[in-house]
Amino acid sequence: MNASLKFLTTIAFITLAACSTKEIKQDTATADKTAPIKSPAVSNKTDPMSGQNPPMTIMKGDKELSLVRIMDGGICKNELQGVKGAFLLYADQNDITRIKREKGSAIFTTFETKIQDIAADVLQETIEKMNLSEDPFALGADEAQEKLTTKLTADFRNAAATATDKFKKETTLTIDITAFPSSFVFFQKGCEITSSDSEKTEPDSSPNIKH
Repeated sequence: MNASLKFLTTIAFITLAACSTKEIKQDTATADKTAPIKSPAVSNKTDPMSGQNPPMTIMKGDKELSLVRIMDGGICKNELQGVKGAFLLYADQNDITRIKREKGSAIFTTFETKIQDIAADVLQETIEKMNLSEDPFALGADEAQEKLTTKLTADFRNAAATATDKFKKETTLTIDITAFPSSFVFFQKGCEITSSDSEKTEPDSSPNIKH
């Protein structure tokens, strides 16, 4: 991994073995001389991911996948720029039941490690290709936030597709990993991703760009 890229993952586990669900927890931005600019969620109402709470189920092909895990991740592209937010893991409940019956619940510990590695690699690949600099053509913080959020969500989805398909071939478990737009915090004048980000508080329901 590039030395200038730092990745932190804290887990709000909804374990594959248990398959329960939990409301998302969001990082709060640490204070500095300039308060974070809070922006509304992405306004695409046709996208189930555009709300303040993640959907409990999604469709992948002809399969309905259930939300089984929330991962909080962040990455600094350099000393100034980076992003942190929530990434959602969906899985096929029928596959989980079958695998537990055939191989036992212990196998999911291995799966969780593989999935966390996939999410980290996909986020790194996505951010390395993105331009996180301030957009001189944006008409304000809201538009700048929406542009960055839309691109990160789409690029992450595309990068994750190949990795999750490979995971299915290796494990027979159908999964999908998606970025959750409403949770994103972008850094443009100082990337702040440390171990303290693992301390969660209730979300203020607004993404923001950190200046």
